[in-house]
Amino acid sequence: MRDNENKDLKTISLEISGMTCSGCSSHIEKDMNKTNGIISSNVSHETGKGEFTFDTNKTDKEELIDAVNSIGNYSVVNGIEKEDSFSSTSHITTSKESEKNKNQFDLIVIGGGSAAFSAAIKAESLGLTTLMVNGGLDFGGTCVNVGCVPSKNLIRAAETAYHATHSNFKGIKPRGVDIDFKQIIKDKKELVSALQQQKYMDVVSDFENLTMLKGWAEFVDKNTIIVNNKDKYSATNIVIATGATTNIPNIEGLNEVGYLTNASLFDLEEKPESLTIMGAGYIGLEIAQAYSRLGVKVRIIEFTDRPLRSQTIDITDVLVEQMKSEGIEILPNFRAFKFEKRGNDTIIHCNCPDGSTTQIIEKGHIVVATGTKPNTTKLGFENSDINLTKSGHILVNEKMETNVSNIYAAGDVTNTPPFVYTAATEGNTAVNNAFSLSKSSIDYSSLPWVVFTDPQIAGAGMDEIEAEAKGIPFEVSKLDLKHVPRALAAQDTRGFIKLIRNPETDKLIGARVIAPEGGELIQQLSMAIKFGITVKDLAESFYPYLTLGEGIKLAAITFGKDVSKLSCCAS
Repeated sequence: MRDNENKDLKTISLEISGMTCSGCSSHIEKDMNKTNGIISSNVSHETGKGEFTFDTNKTDKEELIDAVNSIGNYSVVNGIEKEDSFSSTSHITTSKESEKNKNQFDLIVIGGGSAAFSAAIKAESLGLTTLMVNGGLDFGGTCVNVGCVPSKNLIRAAETAYHATHSNFKGIKPRGVDIDFKQIIKDKKELVSALQQQKYMDVVSDFENLTMLKGWAEFVDKNTIIVNNKDKYSATNIVIATGATTNIPNIEGLNEVGYLTNASLFDLEEKPESLTIMGAGYIGLEIAQAYSRLGVKVRIIEFTDRPLRSQTIDITDVLVEQMKSEGIEILPNFRAFKFEKRGNDTIIHCNCPDGSTTQIIEKGHIVVATGTKPNTTKLGFENSDINLTKSGHILVNEKMETNVSNIYAAGDVTNTPPFVYTAATEGNTAVNNAFSLSKSSIDYSSLPWVVFTDPQIAGAGMDEIEAEAKGIPFEVSKLDLKHVPRALAAQDTRGFIKLIRNPETDKLIGARVIAPEGGELIQQLSMAIKFGITVKDLAESFYPYLTLGEGIKLAAITFGKDVSKLSCCAS
């Protein structure tokens, strides 16, 4: 027996079911320590037990057990009062069924794309019971179904057709190409189906703790959702990963004339006669060039002054020149204000750059590529008090936490970079932070990205405009590809490599590349930014001769030398 002067204190040990990690035990301790009468709490998920000391004048054993049972999905299975000097030992039976309700889980994941699957995979590794509820697109989400996979497949098919009709060498005369458009789309569909099965469904097929539902989820409260207005499910923590969809502008007549988005365009097996694409962001540009190369007449209407407005004008100038050379019509500073049908034609009424109006006739299809919007409507957020940005994205911090303690968010639905690889990292991070005491953060300061036009556009870190806006000292080295031996040998010198450094530290703070297959360079530059590699390091490293990567060395040297005066053996 322990010697204790306070005869009104008792300590009991409770066996608690439902704990799977240190985050669970911490959650119980935190909530119990706020309970009236509780002096101390010591809970271990490893032993499955909790030890609680309480003041018998303020609470009793039954109230204490009820308090534990009211936390999340944890249940007191058995309670044995520890030996002490101020009470006798007695056996305590549970006041709640030990078997967890079939509609209660450790984790609920709303969504079925890359962020959602990454969250489910992490949860399985932690032994968490998980419910994934997915509505809208099939499991796999945007990337595999209507985004990355189908678009890049069509882009590669289009490149094959283009190179069969265009040559950089005078001594090679292309003989043209026979395009079976329907077969291309059928092959694309088979690829999508195969990868959706192999990379998503097969990966989780043997998970013991994962339940997958198709349906629309809405919040009832911060721990509970209702699916299809029918069945309710609860969890300790929830991850929202509902992605984003095309933002359809509110323009008179658009809904009536009908339009396509990437979600519907890629499934058309009959080659369109022509396309008018609304929007010149990366999605619109990739679509435009791919379909143009597959034999479709393409027009782009862009309401700002140039395509890919997020990038500096020297980059977009190179891209515009290439796309115009391929016969793609680009109409900057045009704003559509009305659509109507005349027979089989669609008439697009536009405001022109000079203030006049014009009518554009489209005999084929209208494709809307005017950006994306997060899927945050009709989720019952009014019942969960989740904070959104002005654009409707879920506001999260670097730990993927929302303003609600047990609700996390990941992927395109959040105010983070909208890429499949960032979504996957965010889903994993969200689950780790929800169920672990050791919180991890995501740093996007060196994030690499690629636009899959030809030439490709790639970047990492800041460009010169961003550096100036942040007040960071910078210098720029811009190397045209005409100075890169690889490009000269290929007789394809479209584009440049641009490095941005902090002259006070000589460290690389940003990079932009526009070049054929330029995306293959950006990971090296991203790593240089992340690990503080100096421009001097880049300039003095070894690079295989006649690779595009050698352009990085030459661009680094150009900070201090005129590269046009260097030999091929420059160092």
